Amino acid sequence: SYGVREFGMAAIMNGIALHGGFIPYGGTFLAFSDYSRNAIRMAALMKLQVVHVFTHDSIGLGEDGPTHQPVEHVPSLRLVPGLDVWRPADALETAVAWACALERRDGPTALVLSRQGLPQLGGAARADAVRRGGYVVSDMPGARATLLATGSEVALAVQAQAALAADGIATRVVSMPCTQRFDQQDAAWQDQVLAPALPAVAVEAAHPDFWRKYVGRTGRVVGMTTFGESAPAQELYAHFGFTPARLADEVRALLGQREPGASPCAPAPVEVI
Repeated sequence: SYGVREFGMAAIMNGIALHGGFIPYGGTFLAFSDYSRNAIRMAALMKLQVVHVFTHDSIGLGEDGPTHQPVEHVPSLRLVPGLDVWRPADALETAVAWACALERRDGPTALVLSRQGLPQLGGAARADAVRRGGYVVSDMPGARATLLATGSEVALAVQAQAALAADGIATRVVSMPCTQRFDQQDAAWQDQVLAPALPAVAVEAAHPDFWRKYVGRTGRVVGMTTFGESAPAQELYAHFGFTPARLADEVRALLGQREPGASPCAPAPVEVI
């Protein structure tokens, strides 16, 4: 029983890993990973097999408000050398992430999990592709653009793909649960997943700058550039533009099929609780 003390928990886990005999894990809200940051960094520096289970990964936690809603935390954790950060999109990706954390002996792992329920994206045949950190979860013949997403936003990308298909626009949906694993793949796999010829729109309910290295200067990123608000999760997602309609509109704009106008990032009114 670690108690409500995130740094103590993370430091104790490092000690357990150094002693040997156990694979330690601990859990807390993602927003509170800031409290354990130094111990997480030390686990990466010492290459310790420690597993951090972070939940409530985005504005999707809703009424707890912006103090509990992580915006910058996932991108900042991805910057820690040697820390694998997994943000799974469904049960299968979560199971694969857990397996990879147990198999990895040369460093720590962070599992970043949602609060809200998420749909299953497909069967177990994806498991080997998930292990590569990024893969094509849904493709269409003659795809003209890529929708790149992670975590709970992958389901939104799949819905946007269906909306675009109804308009005759074929797209590819890529799920990237672990950017560290994807970056370790050979160029052939990376180009197969993120085809250089396809313009890309990335979406994550977190600070957007991290995704620029995957979509380039000409791509688009739908993310959070402000703190959150206090309201039910669905209202917040609509308020901040994390909707299938918004993603479909971004693809149309990327392909030059929508006249540029007012910024689609402008939030709609929301009742703040």
